[in-house]
Amino acid sequence: MADDALTVIKDTVEDNVSERQVEFVAEMEGEEYQFAVQYDLLEALSGDVPDGDAIEMFERYSDDILEAALTALGRDMEQSLVVVSENDLD
Repeated sequence: MADDALTVIKDTVEDNVSERQVEFVAEMEGEEYQFAVQYDLLEALSGDVPDGDAIEMFERYSDDILEAALTALGRDMEQSLVVVSENDLD
């Protein structure tokens, strides 16, 4: 899976404040997957708690987030929602 790449589908990135996560759809090899990036991951990458700027943080750290998302997806490609957490960082 190291050679595979996830591509975020434009206009699918949403801040789900009540669940404390940024949700998005990404495509890999013609398949679409639904992801949720926990705020804890954004905080680990930025050093700041998201406060109305979670999508901006997501975009700023998108390369690291997509690497972590690949790790999370690799655990189970059949899950309907792939939750990406701080534990998925290298």
